[in-house]
Amino acid sequence: MSTEATESMKSAIGADLEKIGVSDMNNGASTGTNWFETTGEVLDSYSPADGSLIGSIRQATSEDYEKVVQTAQTAFIEWRMWPAPKRGEVVRQIGDELRKYKSELGKLVSYEMGKIYQEGLGEVQEMIDICDFAVGLSRQLHGYTMHSERPRHRMYEQYHPLGIVGVISAFNFPVAVWSWNAMLAMVCGDCVIWKPSSKVMLCAIATHKIIGDVLRRNQVPEGVVNLVAAGSKYVGDNFLADKRIPLISATGSTRVGRRVGKIVGERLGRSLLELGGNNAIIITENADLNLALRAVLFGAVGTCGQRCTSTRRLIIHESQYAEFVTRLVKAYGHIKIGSPLSKDTLVGPMIDKGAVKDYLNAIEEVKKEGGKIIYGGGILDGNGYESGCYVIPAIAEVQNHFKMVQEETFAPLLYLIKYKNIDEAIAMQNDVPQGLSSSIFSRNILESEKFLSHEGSDCGIANVNIGTSGAEIGGAFGGEKDTGGGRESGSDSWKIYMRRQTNTINYSNDLPLAQGITFETE
Repeated sequence: MSTEATESMKSAIGADLEKIGVSDMNNGASTGTNWFETTGEVLDSYSPADGSLIGSIRQATSEDYEKVVQTAQTAFIEWRMWPAPKRGEVVRQIGDELRKYKSELGKLVSYEMGKIYQEGLGEVQEMIDICDFAVGLSRQLHGYTMHSERPRHRMYEQYHPLGIVGVISAFNFPVAVWSWNAMLAMVCGDCVIWKPSSKVMLCAIATHKIIGDVLRRNQVPEGVVNLVAAGSKYVGDNFLADKRIPLISATGSTRVGRRVGKIVGERLGRSLLELGGNNAIIITENADLNLALRAVLFGAVGTCGQRCTSTRRLIIHESQYAEFVTRLVKAYGHIKIGSPLSKDTLVGPMIDKGAVKDYLNAIEEVKKEGGKIIYGGGILDGNGYESGCYVIPAIAEVQNHFKMVQEETFAPLLYLIKYKNIDEAIAMQNDVPQGLSSSIFSRNILESEKFLSHEGSDCGIANVNIGTSGAEIGGAFGGEKDTGGGRESGSDSWKIYMRRQTNTINYSNDLPLAQGITFETE
């Protein structure tokens, strides 16, 4: 990647930032229709693509946070009484507004986070898709009717708005994960407070700038959609411990999730945790290797290995091992690494130099345990790679029990493991602490169905003949074990954003008690 390419990145993003309201200096708190003049420490956002300063943020302070929460509390009283389809209409317009600025926001996602532009566009498309999903959902917030054991009684369940939903998002999906939570919470009648990762705050600020006009046009109460862009110095454990926020939805590492769950749990609040993954693809002796190769390549190196659903482990039948590994190494040799804004790039940079250091340390630990690096593992430097965030994706031959293999390395480090029979493969697939996404490539229905059965994958996502990465918004997204057990996005995930209530109505002149109990008052 040349210096000229680096300069073109800077010029390519400048006009787009202006269109979506990102300035050289940006305030870090918003109540949707109003921005605060924040006074916290200035945080600079540099692009991992070329090391350039994109913009700066005056972080929200603890005082700003308090004003945001109080505004959200007031807004909730009115917002919860808007008819759900009317709330859905606001979300529909948000989706339309995101369509207008898909290119510009997608480019900022790419430039600030480092994922390639096509993935940046795909992330904004996820936002649009969840808006469409939420619009339909706004007319389907259903309950259930049950038959009462008492005569002339009607019993049913309904769902009410929960209150304020706190959303803590990770750097790898700067905008999409917020939208999965926020759009559903909005149609459910909740207010949302977003605390974005400090590594990608400009993406969050741009998102709130884009949707602000929609909120104002529809006279949405100030405080329904809120942003507090701040580090843990200002907004941290106080956010988690705040009893005014009944639900905290957090995406991040298992370590962070344990802290969130502990603090929220101590006040008996709800936590929706989307944490780490250690995702495996099983390639059986009956696999279509062409399909499998494409899935492995995207799953392992897409977003430079920084997706929670990235493919970490490849469990290959011994009869296919030699051929598939040869083809995989050849494919890795053709990967184009460079500017995330270039249409020819497949792999952009890692998020920062700290992530690069963790990647290199993981490789050294794998070697110490007896693993063999058969491809990649180095840093690209000079000739346009001066940011220090570009690496060569690595492939390692390992054993599943290695300490590093049991951990989630958030980097393009793919582990190869050989197996003899399907039971052994599934056992290895499940023998890690995490349980997010999993996949099997097989044209044998017995193998595929076994993988999907009670004795198969223990992950929240289990796929056949597609990879571990790239979930659709229509299905519930999340995983088991150290992945946290949370579910967001599609299916019936909306229920966590509401409180459930059972109602019984007596339309008789008598008062029979349940279970046939008699109780005389005279």
